[in-house]
Amino acid sequence: MTTQSNTPAGWYPDPHGAPQTLRYWDGVQWTDNTNQAQQAVGQMPQQSAGPDARVRRQVQQQAGVAPSGPGGGTLFTEPVLVVNQKAKLIELTNEYKVMDQAGNQIGSVVQVGQSLLKKIVRFLSSIDQFLTHKLEIRDAHGQPQLLLTRPGKIFKSRVIVTRPDGQPVGEIVQKNVFGKINFAINAGGQQIGAIKAENWRAWNFAIVDHADNEVARITKTWEGLAKTMFTTADNYVLQIHYQLPEPLLSLVVATALTVDTALKQDSRGLG
Repeated sequence: MTTQSNTPAGWYPDPHGAPQTLRYWDGVQWTDNTNQAQQAVGQMPQQSAGPDARVRRQVQQQAGVAPSGPGGGTLFTEPVLVVNQKAKLIELTNEYKVMDQAGNQIGSVVQVGQSLLKKIVRFLSSIDQFLTHKLEIRDAHGQPQLLLTRPGKIFKSRVIVTRPDGQPVGEIVQKNVFGKINFAINAGGQQIGAIKAENWRAWNFAIVDHADNEVARITKTWEGLAKTMFTTADNYVLQIHYQLPEPLLSLVVATALTVDTALKQDSRGLG
């Protein structure tokens, strides 16, 4: 099958040879094979199969978040943040893309400060929990907004959140090891909120304020069988119910954007 000149950029014949099928290549992976025979050569592929639609499907269908009005277009003013980890067969540096509910990239999360020796150790062993991890939360222009440091641990995680200039924001401290995992959100020597896992596998979290009122929610979304089995990628959706005061807002955003590395990825400190 050959594509015609009116085929939009990024769309190609199905790589597995499916007849009369176009699929979108986003630079990392092919879209799900949903662009079937009704989108034959010569017809414009439907917008619903593009990368923006995949994000909307992730938010609305998988996370169950109803569409809402647009936010301010930044990490700290959007009511919904979509966090998708870069898929890798072997994870030596954690990287995440952060988007709004329409699929526009508004930030990123990148692991920083790793030496070559540390990468070799991560490649040869499974001792991530004993190593210190640092992650930088960046805006759409690549400018650092928050820095998270998770010191090496044995059982319980502690995450230190600071501004780029080193000014402290607060800490996220794991409270228990067994059962449904809970974390305290601390600032200025006081607990101002908590993160509560809703099942023992710590996939979904409710975030509450000091009065135990839910202010936000983190939902892990299904990334597909192939990714789940053969890569380290995890995807999340954060829904913030209303505009939060500082420093709670920054700590909620920091938690959601790094929940996989900082709180969960090392199997809760058990190996």
